Amino acid sequence: MAKVELKKPVVEEISSKIQGAQSVVLATYSGITVEQDTALRKELREAGVEYKVYKNTMMNFAFKGTACEELCKHLDGPNALAISKDDATAPARILAKYAKDVKAIKLVAGVVEDKYYDEAGIKALADIPAREVLLGRLLGSMQSPIANFARVIKQIAEKDGEAPAEA
Repeated sequence: MAKVELKKPVVEEISSKIQGAQSVVLATYSGITVEQDTALRKELREAGVEYKVYKNTMMNFAFKGTACEELCKHLDGPNALAISKDDATAPARILAKYAKDVKAIKLVAGVVEDKYYDEAGIKALADIPAREVLLGRLLGSMQSPIANFARVIKQIAEKDGEAPAEA
């Protein structure tokens, strides 16, 4: 069997994973321990992020002609790919969290919602809280004025109830 035939399924696998993905983040991992890698993979898996190491040549072929084509210029050295179909910030957020403690992990670049981001852009995206946190904050800010209004009305009603009866 020719080498091309062996590589074709891997390229197709990468292509199918990046197609329709909300976020594709490229990271280096050289020097990470097994324990650190296991913890990172577990957290990524729980967040619905697929994390896998591929050969750079395979990623290069898969990225050609897609929104991820700009990532080709970063394909040197050991790279891992974190892909999320649901949460656009999850891969960057989790990898950045681990990169703070584990110096072996470094965010390289990424494509989020078909837009290319360099290292600085990916780190900025990593600071955006999860969707659930943002929705919670929005709901809290919407409820706050209503709760304050209700509190004031209750205080006015209590105050009127305490007024002496006039005869």
